[in-house]
Amino acid sequence: MGGVSGSQTEHIVGSSAPRKEGRDKVSGCARYIDDLSFPHMLYGATVRSQIPRGKIKKIDFGPGVAWNEFVIVSAKDIPGRNWVALIENDQPCLAADVVNHPEEAILLLAHPRRHALPKAVAAVEIEYEALPAVFTMDSSERQEQIIWGTDNVFKSYRIEKGDVDSVWAKADYIVEGEYSTGAQEQLYIETNGVIAAFDAEKGITVWGSLQCPYYVHKALVELCGLPEDKVRVVQTETGGAFGGKEDYPSMIAAHASLLAMKAGRPVKIIYDRAEDMAATTKRHPSRTRHRTALSKDGKILGGEIDLVIDGGAYMTLSPVVLSRATIHAGGPYYWPNVRVRAKAVATNTPPHGAFRGFGAPQALFAIERHMERLARAVGLSPAEIRRRNFLQPGQTTITEQVINEPIDLGKLLDRALGLADYEQKKRRFAKENPLGSEKKGMGIAAFLHGAGFTGSGERHLASVVGVEGSADGGVKVLVSSTEFGQGTNTVLCQIAAEALGLPYEDVTMARPDTGEVPNSGPTVASRTAMVVGKLVASAALGLKQTLVAAGLLKGNGTAAEFRAACRAYVAAHQRLRSLARYESPEGIYWDDQKYRGEAYAAFTWAIYVAEVTVNLTSYSTRVDDFVALQEVGRVMNPVLARGQILGGVAQGIGFALYEKVEWREGRMANSQMTNYTIPTSADLPAVRVFFEELGNRYGAFGAKGIGELPMDGPAPAVVNAVEDALGIPFDSVPLLPESIFEGVERAAAWRATTARTPAGVR
Repeated sequence: MGGVSGSQTEHIVGSSAPRKEGRDKVSGCARYIDDLSFPHMLYGATVRSQIPRGKIKKIDFGPGVAWNEFVIVSAKDIPGRNWVALIENDQPCLAADVVNHPEEAILLLAHPRRHALPKAVAAVEIEYEALPAVFTMDSSERQEQIIWGTDNVFKSYRIEKGDVDSVWAKADYIVEGEYSTGAQEQLYIETNGVIAAFDAEKGITVWGSLQCPYYVHKALVELCGLPEDKVRVVQTETGGAFGGKEDYPSMIAAHASLLAMKAGRPVKIIYDRAEDMAATTKRHPSRTRHRTALSKDGKILGGEIDLVIDGGAYMTLSPVVLSRATIHAGGPYYWPNVRVRAKAVATNTPPHGAFRGFGAPQALFAIERHMERLARAVGLSPAEIRRRNFLQPGQTTITEQVINEPIDLGKLLDRALGLADYEQKKRRFAKENPLGSEKKGMGIAAFLHGAGFTGSGERHLASVVGVEGSADGGVKVLVSSTEFGQGTNTVLCQIAAEALGLPYEDVTMARPDTGEVPNSGPTVASRTAMVVGKLVASAALGLKQTLVAAGLLKGNGTAAEFRAACRAYVAAHQRLRSLARYESPEGIYWDDQKYRGEAYAAFTWAIYVAEVTVNLTSYSTRVDDFVALQEVGRVMNPVLARGQILGGVAQGIGFALYEKVEWREGRMANSQMTNYTIPTSADLPAVRVFFEELGNRYGAFGAKGIGELPMDGPAPAVVNAVEDALGIPFDSVPLLPESIFEGVERAAAWRATTARTPAGVR
């Protein structure tokens, strides 16, 4: 594809440039972690707890295993601190005395033959003193057992805006509702895996399938007791992540590193699907209670929102998940008065962690289901109740952030409804539904998603990126942002090419390697194109300015002139590199104590419309049509952007209708793809994707975040459509056939009871 000349007549940003790693992936040349091996490499395995909570009394190594052939690591072999460094550092790398969930790692084994490990793991016998365990948010809140801290609460937040206590007396309607969401497995194609090697002089090197190299680096420095320059982390080709490889790779990398240090040989650990599903993090289950004051014309006067998420046995990333859930709890609506109380509580399940959207899907499901309840209370349509309460430019969010961009959610709603043929279909379904055993319905979800880290998060990260000129005149982008299918490599190369006026083919990406690239922050929170991309553009311009200052380039120059100047500079100075560091934009202020201010530099906005059919013979739900309309700033690469929306909607429909984690005594009982159901292509509609582009002064060439937004809207849109079809509210997901059956039976019993009640008794 052609590049951008000095006159900027062609633009690579906004075009569907081919994926940088695409050829290697489709040709089979891409090498994933299990494709790699080293001489004399051992294979590692983990011995895990078999009870949800208790004290470790005794460990025996059973007969029938040549234990002298194995490398065995326990907590006493850890040279540094026995924790996985993250937020609270409360999760041990290996349990020493107590276990707090039924998949907790206790021992590590390594052997030259991978197939010798399962028998050895099974032969380890551990005697426990069992302790009472907590498995639900309700029992954790009641403090039936204290399993973390003094009150089982990992973190809490509170938002106060206006005077909530004064609104109840003024309200024409007070509407209450409770909404819940379940756990969800990320189910990336490639399971977790790493290889670790140790050298007494060079230290530890880890190669792995992961999202955040510097998270792993920090964890290994503290665990292994090594200086920072003796720990190196390299991301290999990664087959999907969705947040599930944000924090957990620090655990598996720690295990492989401990084995490698003790063995003096490289160690590979690759989880099979069952272990990966059972032992790693999932989306936090949630429960949200709304109490809302409404005027007779359907305007929100104020309300209280109480939100709880289940953090599992250790804190891990629960505070940041809870933070986003808290801030998104009010949805895209204007609340003149609001009180939000939110907390993350401990239970004796494996820790829950990041998953695409992290907190926003839970909170937005609740508010979008609650809007349907508000509409019924006032006698307005689902569209009209939203229209009357949408945030307008100049109004403030629940954190009192002023909406400064010219978003028109009413216009966005009208466009989405028109694309979905909403009103015409509603009229047709009202006539057809009474005639057969299949009922059809339409559902709306309106939502927003903050791009980048919350509040002061980006300032604390102080991300750094680099752009480097090479001896052949090409340019390399140096970031720790990782590619795992979402298009990082492609979009960041597009940004650098656009900034420098170079052909796209002249720009390459350095492999994320903590020994080579600066810390540009984790690849999470819809921040890559907006935040890191903006820094890449800045660093690229710095590279050009260096060449101009050296007298090698005049003005912008053509692509050919830039390449010649780059070659000349590298020949004279050996290295041409420009770095850019994040600085907080003016006008972005956040109060961490009061949880007030500019929570995000930019929001993305969306309206989703789902059409469903509910079969009252099988009680199954089919999504027939889905319109996804979103405003995401500048669309950097239309093909990749559409792919992000399609994937997010697919996962959101799975969250809504299919994906149920079955818990038994704190353990995932359906940790196989045979019994954990996800939607296949046959279960999904033809998703119709549309964009609006307002731009964004805080993002590279107007970019905002895009990857997480499409996870937020499908579940409420689909469940709202089911309610429209059946006239029965459902307030939890996943909404399985048995849930629909129970709802239909309850509704029929209520109608029968009502019909038998004598006049005057009601």
